[in-house]
Amino acid sequence: MARIESIHLRMVDLAPKVERTDAIQSFVSQETPLVTITDSDGAVGQGYSYTIGTGGSSVMRLLSDHLCPRLLGREAEEVEAIWNDLEFATHATTVGAITSIALAAIDTALWDLRCRRAGLPLWQLAGGAKPQAPCYTTEGGWLHLPQSALIEDALQARAQGFKGSKVKIGKPSAAEDSARLGALRDAVGPEYEIMTDANQGFLRDGARRRALALAEHDLAWIEEPLAADDIAGHAELARVAPMPVAVGESLYSIRHFAEYVSRGAASIIQVDVGRIGGITPWLKVAHMAECHGLAVAPHFLMELHVSLVCAIRNGAWVEYIPQLDDIVGERLRIENGQAIAPETPGIGIDWDMAEIDRRAVAEFTTQIGRDT
Repeated sequence: MARIESIHLRMVDLAPKVERTDAIQSFVSQETPLVTITDSDGAVGQGYSYTIGTGGSSVMRLLSDHLCPRLLGREAEEVEAIWNDLEFATHATTVGAITSIALAAIDTALWDLRCRRAGLPLWQLAGGAKPQAPCYTTEGGWLHLPQSALIEDALQARAQGFKGSKVKIGKPSAAEDSARLGALRDAVGPEYEIMTDANQGFLRDGARRRALALAEHDLAWIEEPLAADDIAGHAELARVAPMPVAVGESLYSIRHFAEYVSRGAASIIQVDVGRIGGITPWLKVAHMAECHGLAVAPHFLMELHVSLVCAIRNGAWVEYIPQLDDIVGERLRIENGQAIAPETPGIGIDWDMAEIDRRAVAEFTTQIGRDT
């Protein structure tokens, strides 16, 4: 056992690799808080989380002013106790995105430290169910793209071994969405999976009509058809939708997921480490889903989620959206459409710390503890 002696905070801003638009927004920036924890034996853990363009400064202030000082002197191996204590210390601001994003950056750093000290990769220490998992791509399915571009990207992905593509929906009419998906299905054939994502863009009547209109295209799922907190609406839709309903990227508590699961409001669970508060609660949601026979296909963060999908029995998919390429050395390995879980000790991300330091926003670069 070793006590936490210092925490180094940084934040970098990463621009998307391609233009990303969906039914409600454009993704123009990824603010990326990074937490480096060092213990009394000199072992180091690196964690992170993200925003999609707003809130990064608030996350960094919560980390520097309230959460990270509470880590000093704690036993680094007591990850569960630390997570619970930090959540309680911020109970006035939970459940909420800013707090969960901040907790995630700390928790992933503690898991990285734990794995490194154990000499094991995350996918093994967290369960070790399988060494690889299938990928689908979202990078060519954005809402602004013409139908021809959707088809071209999916065909290229299929040729590279990918098992599916996600297409954003939310065009002005169901007929337009259906035409795009129909042309895509004709191009890729029946074996290739097509996922759809509404990004909370519909009201209940529109979601029902859209789901029924798209039934003929044999969709893998319809994702976030309604506002994320409309559990009753999702439960109602799940009873009539011909395709599975997927939710999770906009949920910030294991209790939110428990309500969805208990009410049969989703059959694909898309729990996101960066938004649920870290690896500790992510694993709880994933195991809860397994107990109810539900698949887990996490949102975004492919570099981290590959290890967690491979850790659990019901891990179904890794979502291909490259976002860390500019601040890592070795990238996620994908072979014939399978994402390979990293074998190196830790959470499996090869951080380029020199590049991170070069990009770090000075205002939010903070040392807490030793060497302050």
